[in-house]
Amino acid sequence: MADPSSYRPRPGEIPDSPGVYKFRDEHRRVIYVGKAKSLRQRLANYFQPLASLHPRTATMVTTAASVEWTVVSTEVEALQLEYSWIKEFDPRFNVKYRDDKSYPYLAVTLNEEFPRVQVMRGHKKKGVRYFGPYAHAWAIRETVDLMLRVFPVRTCSAGVFRNAASAGRPCLLGYIGKCSAPCVGRVTPEEHRELADDFCDFMTGRTGTYIRRLEKQMTLAAEDMEYERAARLRDDIEALRKAMEKSAVVLADATDADLIALAEDELEAAVQIFHVRGGRVRGQRGWVTDKVEAVDTAGLVEHALQQLYGEESGDAVPKEVLVPALPEDTEAVTAWLSGRRGSQVSLRIPQRGDKKDLMATVARNAQQALVLHKTKRASDLTTRSRALEEIAEALDLDSAPLRIECFDISHLQGEDVVASMVVFEDGLPRKSEYRRFQIKGRVGDTQIWHGEGQDDVRSMHEVISRRFRRYLLEKEKTGEWGDGEVPGDAADTLSDAPAAAEDDGRPKRFAYPPQLVVVDGGQPQVAAARRALDELGIDDVAVCGLAKRLEEVWLPGDDDPVVLPRSSEGLYLLQRVRDAAHDFAIRYQRSKRTKRIRTSPLDAVPGLGETRKQALIKHFGSVKRLRQATIEQICEVPGMGRKTAEAVAVALAQAAPAAPAVNTATGEIMEDDGGTTA
Repeated sequence: MADPSSYRPRPGEIPDSPGVYKFRDEHRRVIYVGKAKSLRQRLANYFQPLASLHPRTATMVTTAASVEWTVVSTEVEALQLEYSWIKEFDPRFNVKYRDDKSYPYLAVTLNEEFPRVQVMRGHKKKGVRYFGPYAHAWAIRETVDLMLRVFPVRTCSAGVFRNAASAGRPCLLGYIGKCSAPCVGRVTPEEHRELADDFCDFMTGRTGTYIRRLEKQMTLAAEDMEYERAARLRDDIEALRKAMEKSAVVLADATDADLIALAEDELEAAVQIFHVRGGRVRGQRGWVTDKVEAVDTAGLVEHALQQLYGEESGDAVPKEVLVPALPEDTEAVTAWLSGRRGSQVSLRIPQRGDKKDLMATVARNAQQALVLHKTKRASDLTTRSRALEEIAEALDLDSAPLRIECFDISHLQGEDVVASMVVFEDGLPRKSEYRRFQIKGRVGDTQIWHGEGQDDVRSMHEVISRRFRRYLLEKEKTGEWGDGEVPGDAADTLSDAPAAAEDDGRPKRFAYPPQLVVVDGGQPQVAAARRALDELGIDDVAVCGLAKRLEEVWLPGDDDPVVLPRSSEGLYLLQRVRDAAHDFAIRYQRSKRTKRIRTSPLDAVPGLGETRKQALIKHFGSVKRLRQATIEQICEVPGMGRKTAEAVAVALAQAAPAAPAVNTATGEIMEDDGGTTA
């Protein structure tokens, strides 16, 4: 625990101007980021007597070992820089809202020649129009199914679209009138894009225009005695009205606004957001956060605004944002939001009428979300704590293993040997710290073995050695050991670790040691892992192995395994850790195998890029036919000179024909030209 007075800046050092400050711990990791109108006044608040500070603030300043700051011109710049640093450094003492799910959006891919309507999750893509988010994907599909009667926009994947175009026949939706079938030329690209634009206009709330247009067409059709067409138009109107009913009118003045409400207690806070477009609720989402810093409701609102709009621009930022409390610096936040939108944004607290009533509804949702989260978390915490205690007791550990790392080896008949490392903290996966290894067959600068073949034991020894050499390197760099104090043989084996970059405060993947290392395997793998740690002089990390056959837990040097009850929460946690490592290794191994299979003799031709490779394959149809071509025939390909054509011919002549690939699902042998043989 550090004494804040030991790193307190001298009087007059801190400027009296807007800026952003960072607290760092003894390892130079950034643990807190904040902004201030006056850096001098704000930082002075942190160096009061500890008894007068909020307990969370006191914990932060005693964990920190230094403070630094950056001066900016305006408070808006400070807000932007604070958001960027929180996102970059992930400080442990900053409030960070976490999504409880990946919310689905209704997306229209306007960046394609024939725009497609589909459900999308994850990061937003450029050129795609998004509506939502929605609570459930099925709600999107129901809405789209109703609207396709009137706006028959393409919904099929690229593969289905290409197959239909090559076959000259549309898919089922084209036959039943829910797709305009641009794949077979029933509509031009311009006509299809107009349909997509009308679909987007309707989703943004401009519904009256289309309803009135269809009603007029229905009346004219009835007057002309085209009763079948009038009936179809009547059904189209009914479908659009049903789609509109799924998002009831909540604000009569066709308002575009986001309403943000909070529910909080001493430890946690839940935020709920309702997205209102055209007076209708078009989407809803929510987050929960631990209050790891001393922050009030206004501060929580500001953090929510940063996370909600930090990556958005244009219409994604509404004209009006309604909140339960205004941030401390309302003018700066409003200016920042207006800059993200490109026009003026109103940030205010609703005082009366429909907006205040809707805000109360959002607040009730936030309160229910907080109660539900606490119920789930209490159960989860109890179960995870019991699992960690059972593991500690079974393995005779001094304390519960709060950080567990598991390693697994994967290969296919001795080829493409890889390893995985997964990390669980407090019984939960920490995917940002997962790591993949390509087995090299060496330790340090010494080649131990070839690195191929089915030798899981030597592979396990290598991967454990490499992981903990990096840990020793981090400890040496941070000064926890002085020069020449690296234990055991570690000093001799750190040479193959990459040179460490200058410490920038970001979390390091290898900086923290686990309390327990789990290996996927039995006695041989456990012995190899223990031997690797002993060679590095590391004796404070426990090792065990989990064998798949009988789910037995093996410890180093024991002839008999530890058998945990099948109903044990500890065994279940070890199985989850082992299965996560196995799946992570399998995915990496498959990606390497796929990449190796896809290599081509053309890769060895100097100066031949991807564009001309594709031109050659497109012209000849396959590498097999290209190999049979003459230099003059190769020169006929656009962009191919004679010198390059000669290099291609030489490379193909020197490369032996590859063994036929086998489809592992069907057992078929794949020919070079794309055909199959039994």
